[in-house]
Amino acid sequence: MAQPDNKKFFENLSGAGKAIAVLTSGGDAQGMNAAVRAVVRMGIYVGAKVYFIHEGYQGMVDGGDNIKEATWESVSSMLQVGGTVIGSARCMEFRTHEGRLKAAHNLVQHGITNLCVIGGDGSLTGANLFREEWSSLLAKLVQQGAETKYSALHIVGMVGSIDNDFCGTDMTIGTDSALHRIIEVVDAIMTTAQSHQRTFVLEVMGRHCGYLALVSALACGADWVLIPEMPPEDGWEEKMCEKLSATRSRGTRLNIIIVAEGAIDRHGKAITSSRVKDLVVRSLGFDTRVTILGHVQRGGTPSAFDRILASRMGVEAVLALLETTANTPACVVSLCGNQAVRLPLMECVQMTQEVQKAMDEKRFEDAVKLRGSLRLYKRLSVPGADSEWPCAFSPIQSNFNVAVLNVGAPAAGMNAAVRSAVRVGISEGHKMFAINDGFEGFYKGQIKEIKWGAVGGWTGQGGSLLGTKRTLPAKYIGKIAEQIRKYNINALLVIGGFEALECLLQLCEARRTFEELCIPLCMLPATISNNVPGTDLSIGADTALNAIGKKRLLYSNRFSPTCDRIKQSASGTKRRVFIIETMGGYCGYLASVGGLAAGADAVYIYEEPFDIRELQSNVEHLTEKMKTSIQRGLVLRNENSNVNYTTDFIYQLYSEEGKGVFDCRKNILGHMQQGGAPSPFDRNFGTKIAAKAMQWISKKLQESYRQGRVFANTEDSACLLGMRRRALVFQPVTQLKDQTDFIHRIPKEQWWLKLRPLMKILAKYKTSYDVSDSGQLEHVVCNRTKESDTTTTI
Repeated sequence: MAQPDNKKFFENLSGAGKAIAVLTSGGDAQGMNAAVRAVVRMGIYVGAKVYFIHEGYQGMVDGGDNIKEATWESVSSMLQVGGTVIGSARCMEFRTHEGRLKAAHNLVQHGITNLCVIGGDGSLTGANLFREEWSSLLAKLVQQGAETKYSALHIVGMVGSIDNDFCGTDMTIGTDSALHRIIEVVDAIMTTAQSHQRTFVLEVMGRHCGYLALVSALACGADWVLIPEMPPEDGWEEKMCEKLSATRSRGTRLNIIIVAEGAIDRHGKAITSSRVKDLVVRSLGFDTRVTILGHVQRGGTPSAFDRILASRMGVEAVLALLETTANTPACVVSLCGNQAVRLPLMECVQMTQEVQKAMDEKRFEDAVKLRGSLRLYKRLSVPGADSEWPCAFSPIQSNFNVAVLNVGAPAAGMNAAVRSAVRVGISEGHKMFAINDGFEGFYKGQIKEIKWGAVGGWTGQGGSLLGTKRTLPAKYIGKIAEQIRKYNINALLVIGGFEALECLLQLCEARRTFEELCIPLCMLPATISNNVPGTDLSIGADTALNAIGKKRLLYSNRFSPTCDRIKQSASGTKRRVFIIETMGGYCGYLASVGGLAAGADAVYIYEEPFDIRELQSNVEHLTEKMKTSIQRGLVLRNENSNVNYTTDFIYQLYSEEGKGVFDCRKNILGHMQQGGAPSPFDRNFGTKIAAKAMQWISKKLQESYRQGRVFANTEDSACLLGMRRRALVFQPVTQLKDQTDFIHRIPKEQWWLKLRPLMKILAKYKTSYDVSDSGQLEHVVCNRTKESDTTTTI
């Protein structure tokens, strides 16, 4: 990919002479350290001085050693650490004019006029007030004899909050990691609950926001969820118990109820986990246990998603600070779909406060609209219970047969997508059929109707419970058409990777010969390689990235500072470089984005050819870093990056050239990236896009139903549903052919290649960063709300 001219880059975005300070305030959140690291390194990269402000606003008020200049090395080994290493504290003094005057004096002493604040809406509101008062504060300092030439203070915010309670961004730093903690607990609880036929009431954080409760309920298939934005109607106790009893009567051995800590009923009375437990025991006599997660949700290492999100936001924050003028309002860096955007800070704060106001005034419908909706959860958990989502057809036309199958290699999240498709399809009035073993099972007639209860508990299962194979349909198209006719299949949902795209193209081509194939066809991309054209992200890719991250964490723990000090007395500190091979075929997504998440020093991929000179330069660069500061290094190589420069070759080269400075270890991750339980992101992503796909299928069935039969052969009746920048988009598969390199099985253009320079910058390489996609200041009304049809991506 062509890079922008480096000289021009520095001319436009020079930070020379500027000073940037970064602080974390309010509650801690996993990923804050990754954001701090990105701010420091990007600031230094563009020539600015960067300062840590320790202990948040308290440190800014107290000054002294709390404000220290940061170096490149001072943020080493921060990426995988949870919490915030520069500290966070709530400061009552900063809320006073005198406290802000002290803070201004301390900033002026260091020449700091650019402030990057990582925190919640309270912290960001305080920063904006500080900015607005800056001129008057300086005037008072001058009256007191201080000398200052700094007339303006520039503020950029990033939202660090596990609750995801800030309007204007799809995801806040720390939310995905908190979901990981919750899902890990739920998955563990489910095994013991099944053993004893127990009901578990799980209380999660969220005093004013039910995001964690709602998404974790979707991700684990909970029986009931209670959140503050949508108090249940009167009589909810009886309805919940009826649901739990019905679930048990179908043979399920456990029940999961998730309660947000701020859940209330319609009269404002708290619905606590103990209240729910007592209700279940009293009404049903079920053996019931309560688990309160508490601050476990804030702890632990950040997920791959949070590391990447925080790194991108940190870099964007620095760019925003360099581009601000005296008239630029304070902004917050947000995530919209797959794009970084800048929004006026106070517009976001005001919208966030409007949610709370609506809840206080018991305008819960308005609060739900501002936050998002419960409708999808209701539709997937209670058959026929959601009157808000009526069937799309009259009873005469609603009895369509829709089949779902998996194609290609297994990917975590496939089962969540199948579950969602089956249950949404049934709620639409369709009869759902499952096809085992992909198109091989299709032509062999491995087809059966699948009921609502058959997909219970599927969200947390890895692999493909339907079975999946790489067989393409072209050779068996006649037999497949016969099975479609035999079972009267009216629409087909295909979930899979690159092979799934090839399958749909072959089915479209065969429509000329077989009318049975003239039915709505929809594909959902599901592959860890993320190599499907027409989408920025595929189901399964996030789980695979976390597998890389976990491997990196294993190494990090082995060489943690504490362990190093223990070992020094015996054998001294050892510097080590790990050479890791990832999967992905010819697609370098896993290696590149995994490298960004893990803080890699070099990543080798097919899309960016490399030679022996570059390899040698990388070794020399890493050797210099090892001599001065870092104790360990990480090099990633995509499996098909180069036929000659194999993982063994690179390992031997680094081992030889690093003699006396570091030693090497290598690891080939292989199929461990395909295995394991799906991440919360993949469960949620698969659930959402499958639901949207079924809505599309229902619409197409209605449009193509004529004279007692379904007939659809237009280009737009065979589509792939993918995430493109900010939105989920249905794209005719025939239009994707020109965007595809079929020989190497990758898209011709791949968005994530623009992250490669960012990864190199954070690894201390002198390179240029493409700012053409840099976020521009927008109004919040231009940004979509969380109830829209899109979903969050990396």
